[in-house]
Amino acid sequence: MSAQAQAPTGHAAAESRRWWALAVIAIAQLMIVLDITIVNIALPSAQKDLGISDADRQWVITAYTLAFGGLLLLGGRLGDLFGRKRVFIVGLLGFALASAIGGGANGPTMLFAARALQGAFGALLAPSALGLLSTTFSDPKERSTAFGIFGAIAGGGAAIGLLLGGVLTEYLDWRWCLFVNTPIAVAAAFAAFSVLERDHIGKGARIRLDLPGALLGCGGLLAIVFGMSEAVTRGWGDALVLGSLALGVLLLVVFVLVEKRTPHALLPTHIVADRNRGGGALSVGLAMIGMFGLFLFLTYYLQVIKHFSPIMSGVSFLPMTAAIVISSTAFAARLMTRVPSRNLIGPGLLLAAAGMAWLTRMHVDSPWAGMVLPAELLLGFGMGLIFMPSMSLATLGVAPSEAGAASATINSAQQVGGSFGTALLNTIAASATASWLAARAAGAGNPAVQAEGAVHGYVVATWVAMGILLLAALIAFLMIDHRPAPGEAAGAADGAAQAEAGAAQAGTGAAGAVGARAPQTQAQSPAHQRQRAR
Repeated sequence: MSAQAQAPTGHAAAESRRWWALAVIAIAQLMIVLDITIVNIALPSAQKDLGISDADRQWVITAYTLAFGGLLLLGGRLGDLFGRKRVFIVGLLGFALASAIGGGANGPTMLFAARALQGAFGALLAPSALGLLSTTFSDPKERSTAFGIFGAIAGGGAAIGLLLGGVLTEYLDWRWCLFVNTPIAVAAAFAAFSVLERDHIGKGARIRLDLPGALLGCGGLLAIVFGMSEAVTRGWGDALVLGSLALGVLLLVVFVLVEKRTPHALLPTHIVADRNRGGGALSVGLAMIGMFGLFLFLTYYLQVIKHFSPIMSGVSFLPMTAAIVISSTAFAARLMTRVPSRNLIGPGLLLAAAGMAWLTRMHVDSPWAGMVLPAELLLGFGMGLIFMPSMSLATLGVAPSEAGAASATINSAQQVGGSFGTALLNTIAASATASWLAARAAGAGNPAVQAEGAVHGYVVATWVAMGILLLAALIAFLMIDHRPAPGEAAGAADGAAQAEAGAAQAGTGAAGAVGARAPQTQAQSPAHQRQRAR
């Protein structure tokens, strides 16, 4: 009798442990997503407090996204090598330390370095979190529920970050937007130690690290972003700028050559050689160039030009976040198993480009409801149509053993695109503003003239962003030719969890890309297996 009585008790304890594990993993995801949007709202105050120049302010965003995107594939491999639980806990503690350093920064360099550290430890957290979620919940029904909860919490993180960033900046200090991560991360690390199952991997089963690939890839991206940022003060024809850009391109070429010959490549070239996966990654990467730049400019436009408080600035972004989530879940997730992928991605990019076109009419005295709101809604609905099918294409036809690398690839494309976009568009905006003010030197000291010059720079950069989105739409229409298999709609329910997680990631305004590994759920669905076999 006693043995029979203990069995249900042990089963109930295991059940409870799994759901506590979900809570810990979701909190870690919430922290990463929240950190992106919360820092955007705090950036104008941080720039003023630390004396960051307009040319260098983009590094607060770029340092994070570049480290995150560049090291994401390596972070996934480290989880495979040392165990996801161990890497997850290290990532949490490292993120806590980096956040504390950033909050206590006494100058721009210290803040930039802390943000890069946050990105690096975030790259450890992201793949480990989704990997742990996948292994903790193997039952299809529980798995769908777990991913749905995870996606909803992560999606809410974008909105929470916008609001919390405004509250902390306005009533405390911008530094608390970074300090807030420390207690959350430390508490989550202690909880993870208790509730997550040990997954130590024996030495014989470990995969070798592709360190040369990681160094070449990150080094190439860093050189290109550095060259773009230096062009603001030095000009595009400067030797350092041209040298940095050339070095970056050279390192990336060598990276591709090395990856082709490496048995355990960080980025297996056949994954991106497929026209659908490659087209999806390119489309998302280019879309992120415009989105990250938009967040940067609109934050400054609202707080510096329109004199919105940090709280009102955060609230004003919520319609775009809501539009992305609604578009992803109500339209894209339902249609992606019924219509060709490019018929969602292409029009989505055109809608986003229309939002950018609307913003090119922006002036100093433009009303928020008549100028910013319509553009946010167009961009939000457009981006929502892009994310879901792109996430699906990320693992289309990929063997289960490579699903993680394939999903991390599109994740990296988002972050790298965001890094390039922030650096490129900030450089273009700052250069256009400087040229505009130089032509009006007599009134350059007038605040009204300076405001007009700043808005002129934003508009010029927005034109460029619109052109990039139109290019992305052309690439999507020409490269992507995936059509749903006849039985793929039947697998839509099995992919519901993926839709929720992907929508959550989209809801961050392209900032919370960690949710992109969720397509692993679809990679193992019956419909997806039929597609792969075909």
